Amino acid sequence: MRARLLTLILLACALMGACGFHLRGQEQFALPFQSLYILSPNDYTPFVAELKRAIQAAGVELADSAENAQLTLNIVSETTSKQILSLSGAGRVLEYQLRYAVSFRAYDQSQQEWLVSDEIILLRNLSYDDEQVLAKEQEENLLYQNMHSDAVQQMLRHLTHARPQPQP
Repeated sequence: MRARLLTLILLACALMGACGFHLRGQEQFALPFQSLYILSPNDYTPFVAELKRAIQAAGVELADSAENAQLTLNIVSETTSKQILSLSGAGRVLEYQLRYAVSFRAYDQSQQEWLVSDEIILLRNLSYDDEQVLAKEQEENLLYQNMHSDAVQQMLRHLTHARPQPQP
């Protein structure tokens, strides 16, 4: 019985692998450059730290200056905001919308654009309850962490398609 179950599990794993299935976060990115310099207003944000780890995991060297890198990724801005989505009849907040945005561009040593200015925008809805303030604060933090991770994955997908743009 156990041998048959093990055989079925192995067969299911083989079939999932054959169709391209992989666990989230296990995606491998083939980046079209060997070295990258990340220029950011703040090198210590959770997004930039996670992006640096992901770039290194993809086999790209992180340079200490733009002169030593094949490509410079300029993180122009990172912004977070929170706005009220809905109120109760008594005027109490029922739901917020969290927004996280990253503006960026990429260029080489000769200032030729590889990725034109673009923005990643992520939105999440957060229900709110006055009686669970601490729990909702933790949930908000987790949602922002999730948005940082999603933004890193989207940035890596953008970088896989980075190519020198034709000059006008």
